[in-house]
Amino acid sequence: MASMRTTPRSTTSPATGGDVFALIRDGQATTRTEIGNLTGLSRTAVAARVSSLQASGLVVEREEGVSTGGRPPVKLSFHVQAGVVLSAAIGRSRTQLAICDLAGDVIVAEDVEQEIGTSPAELMPVIAQRLIALRESLGETAGRTVGIGISLPGTVDTERGCSLNSPMMSGWDGVPLQPFLTDVTDAPVFVDNDANVMVLAERRGERRDFADMLLIKASTGLGAGLVSGGVLQRGALGAAGEIGHTKTAAAQGVVCRCGDVGCIEAVAGGWALVRNLQKQGRDVTHIRDVITLALAGDAEARRMIRESGRQIGEVLSGAINLLNPEVVIVGGDMAQAYDTFVAGLRETLYGNAIAVATQQLQILPWTHGELSGVVGSATMALDHVLSVRAVDQLLAGAPRP
Repeated sequence: MASMRTTPRSTTSPATGGDVFALIRDGQATTRTEIGNLTGLSRTAVAARVSSLQASGLVVEREEGVSTGGRPPVKLSFHVQAGVVLSAAIGRSRTQLAICDLAGDVIVAEDVEQEIGTSPAELMPVIAQRLIALRESLGETAGRTVGIGISLPGTVDTERGCSLNSPMMSGWDGVPLQPFLTDVTDAPVFVDNDANVMVLAERRGERRDFADMLLIKASTGLGAGLVSGGVLQRGALGAAGEIGHTKTAAAQGVVCRCGDVGCIEAVAGGWALVRNLQKQGRDVTHIRDVITLALAGDAEARRMIRESGRQIGEVLSGAINLLNPEVVIVGGDMAQAYDTFVAGLRETLYGNAIAVATQQLQILPWTHGELSGVVGSATMALDHVLSVRAVDQLLAGAPRP
């Protein structure tokens, strides 16, 4: 989320309307006086910028508190009901859809089940139809649609808005998704990796102060989202966080679903646990089935989930040494069996990482649970359409949200 520091600006350029909005959006300033103190703007300049933000619908002013004489005290706040953002978290067998307000909070959501191997030409029209129906269910009071956020597993080309390299999503690589959504809205469409948006979802509310965060998504596949210095790290080609295909001795000789041999996902990913239980004659088809067994007390399912945590911890310890995050967030389906999974994760992560890197390291469960993908996709889109630059363009005469 774009924001300014709570110290006065040192730059010679005066704070813009977008800068002022960032302060209000982040809750750093709720009055004109606070804005003036933080930006150095004159009272007249503050009033002009606040007035334009109110006219845009992004900021509202409400009387709060008891007057001690004269004008009652007023507070400025971000008008989160001024519009909505549409969200889609696309997976191999399930897509989650949501309509969120401008704070990224879910208003309404639903799931769409699909066959593994469904092409974008088959799935995207269904997503478009369901998003239209969800949006229409809210009526006109929801305001304008400001954007669409979409997440995909695997490496994503964020500039073109398409999958770049995902062996798990056959037929999706290189196919831009925006053209499928022209009947939904003319608002911009943003696409990113699933673990990336999930880590953005975590940097909301009480966890926004974590500037160095690593999220592990442990589901059917394995992935990671990384925030360093308060900035999401995608890497040179968007492949940052693809830890599922890191080679490990535990998977030596084991064929991964990506076609390679020796990937950590081939022994610790959810699909590998399903495969191993199926070999034992167990009736499971998805990692969620394994989780259900584990939560019901099944000893073998619990052992497998803990062992998955141990194996992932071995790989993750190198990332802890390299990046020294403040916190590791555990998300994905295996987070439903958090205590069992993390017991194994802690064993190898703390055992293999250097002491100074783990001295203050926290390991925490994801905040938004199964809604993490849609909340993160909405957050990603909002970080674009409500950025300082975008708001400045809006105030200069671009269409209002």
